Amino acid sequence: MLVALCSTLVVVTACSSSGGDSAPVGAEPAGDPVVGGSARIAQVREPVTLDPAILANNWVGQALLGNALFGTLLVDDPSTLEVEHKLATDFSTTDGGATFTLTLRPGLMFSDGTPLDAQAVAFNWDRLRDPSVASNSLAQASQVAATEVVDDTTLRITMASPNPHFAHAVTSSSLNWIASPIALGKGREAFDAEPVGAGPFVLTEWTRQDRMQLERNPDYWDAPRPYLDAITLITVSDVNQRTNVLTSGAVDLVAESSWSALRRAEQAGFPTQIVPEGGGQYIALNARRAPFDDVRARRAVTSALQLDGIDSAVFEGNGEVPSTLFPESSPFFADIALQEHDPDEAQRLFDELAAEGKPVEFTFLATSLVEIRTVAETVQAQLGAFDNVDVKVEVLDYAAFMPRYAAREFDATIWSANVQEPHTTLWHQFHSASSGNVAGIADAELDAALEAGRAATSPDDRLEAYTTVQQRLADLDVGIWYVRAAPSVIHVPGLHGARMYALGSPLPEELWLTASG
Repeated sequence: MLVALCSTLVVVTACSSSGGDSAPVGAEPAGDPVVGGSARIAQVREPVTLDPAILANNWVGQALLGNALFGTLLVDDPSTLEVEHKLATDFSTTDGGATFTLTLRPGLMFSDGTPLDAQAVAFNWDRLRDPSVASNSLAQASQVAATEVVDDTTLRITMASPNPHFAHAVTSSSLNWIASPIALGKGREAFDAEPVGAGPFVLTEWTRQDRMQLERNPDYWDAPRPYLDAITLITVSDVNQRTNVLTSGAVDLVAESSWSALRRAEQAGFPTQIVPEGGGQYIALNARRAPFDDVRARRAVTSALQLDGIDSAVFEGNGEVPSTLFPESSPFFADIALQEHDPDEAQRLFDELAAEGKPVEFTFLATSLVEIRTVAETVQAQLGAFDNVDVKVEVLDYAAFMPRYAAREFDATIWSANVQEPHTTLWHQFHSASSGNVAGIADAELDAALEAGRAATSPDDRLEAYTTVQQRLADLDVGIWYVRAAPSVIHVPGLHGARMYALGSPLPEELWLTASG
């Protein structure tokens, strides 16, 4: 969970569900792929470890690295949500999601020559379910109650509760990455030195705080992929530095989280790829404790804030404030406002609470990342114009921040709820029984709607359930939704084949360079 936090907290500057003039996700490159060449790629965060249980499968985590080392069981199309099989040939249920059967391609091998079989998948998935491993994918993995190896290529999965849409939990998490059980058994230090997967690339060098060198896996199952001979992976956390290394020619592709950076790149002639998303970043107001255990305090703050002001201060006015949870293009769209700016109502509520001896006083817990700190300081400044509300900002580095977050010791902080397939995000984020319920919301009607949406298979039933979810989220004022996310990559014109699945997870085996790239 803590490693997932590092990834989530940098998803703070992307904000649109459409790509403007940019190419669509998965767009076909002009001409046939060319084999050969080496690409230089910038990621947002360097991994703490190469253990797939800890890597974060999203565009600001270590998605490209995980896909490179371990390959993928499944991928999905972010626009249609259609599932495509990769290392697996089938992942299906015949009983409404109570059980699943995973079928692997025959003859799959890890890069050390040992078999990637059903036993290996069971080992990895069972390991992710173990809380002591502290996987960032525990919420997804814990949906599995048991695994049973049927034969070398077949695994039967029994779910803790029926979930016919569980394939999307696989694609958006570390469940998608299978590592060698033998290599994992040697311990983290040994695995970091020599990770063993069945992906399109193998690690040949890792100089921490500098670069990682990946070389083509000659035994990759899907020849002639990967097209590239090698990838040099560097970490560039600062958004301005990412733009500079791209425009200076130091790298060929960057994972991006800044809509301003995307606009600058497009204006400079660099192609961009953006995954459409609902939801976005929100300021979680901790309903577990005062003052936000009172819905009136949450509603007062939500009504007081002018979100265009946050957009101007943090995103140079380029952000898209989500007015509804789903964009109009989504089959789950409902015209239910997430929040409404009403300063008069805000002041009335602040005064009412103060008269009861409960003035709204809270601390906004932020990290040292510029964007997050600026959001906190802008909220503080805007609320300073109201009576009977006092806001302090506490800025911590990650080492100090993460234990506070894990213990839910905060009044307000930033979190992410990016929504494609709704059950994957919304149950995890807002069900009272979920460990991922950051805001601490506990509402029986919301829980029932989330459970109905997860179990339903017909589009009409799912729409009805998630319309109720949207209404309850609005009524409960779980937080302040201030910007859409735009999982994205930017690349040089000579690099082709950029394709992302799930939460902006790039597929390195599809990348190729023209002769001049």
